[in-house]
Amino acid sequence: MSAPLKVKLQYLLPQHALSALAYRITRSELAPLKNVLIRSFIRLFHVDMSSAEEPDAGQYPDFNSFFTRALDSNVRPVDARPDTVVCPVDGRISQLGHIRSGHLLQAKGIKYTALELLGNDPDAALRFSKGAFITLYLAPADYHRVHMSLSGTLEKMTYVPGRLFSVNPVTTENIDQLFARNERIISLFNTSHGPMAVITVGAMLVGSMETVWAGPITPAQDRSQATWTYDHLKDPVSLEKGAEMGRFNMGSTVILLFEKERVQWLENLKPGDRVKLGQKLGTLVG
Repeated sequence: MSAPLKVKLQYLLPQHALSALAYRITRSELAPLKNVLIRSFIRLFHVDMSSAEEPDAGQYPDFNSFFTRALDSNVRPVDARPDTVVCPVDGRISQLGHIRSGHLLQAKGIKYTALELLGNDPDAALRFSKGAFITLYLAPADYHRVHMSLSGTLEKMTYVPGRLFSVNPVTTENIDQLFARNERIISLFNTSHGPMAVITVGAMLVGSMETVWAGPITPAQDRSQATWTYDHLKDPVSLEKGAEMGRFNMGSTVILLFEKERVQWLENLKPGDRVKLGQKLGTLVG
């Protein structure tokens, strides 16, 4: 199927209905069904189970438990140096750089606005004006938990409803404003080097995203934009660098935003590079 046809088909598909169906199927505990799904997925995507905390595929109660499996604690060491920004996921770099004139680069020749990405929050867009960004794509076979790139305290979380286009390279290169159109969760943290936004973007069949402090956020019964604030809590939500902060129940994309002149990405990083949880992506400056 050609790339234009794949893209056109996504406009016609009932994206949320398909994701709701996937949600139900991937949580079925019927042994014949879940075992076939898990074993077929491992063969199709060449999943390395030796890195999992539970390497026996038959021990998972349903497909989603397998898909969001924990890693063995020894396989992803986190760069603990205080001046490093570490990768929050296993995946590939889609794009990285700086926010210029209020825009982020999505793919060659395609840009989108930080304002729309951040749920049309002008204050948040201003905070990250001319800041650094990195977009990380998680393929189906990747580890699907999201971790902290820096230690931080949660200020607020915003759910933004939207479409559920696929976020694979074909769609990223052909659908304008993709990440600002898809459903997403924006988690804003205060760190020792200014604000950090962690944006988890939903996609086709990604019917559920969750955080460690609030549990599942999607699928949402009320699909209208909502914000929760946390900076007033007696016991703040504080997470150390490398700690789990959320997960995708199916794969998608994570976008990190940092304030102007706070982070310098490693010079050798480029789109398409394979990256792993805990490795150094950049250096704190300023």
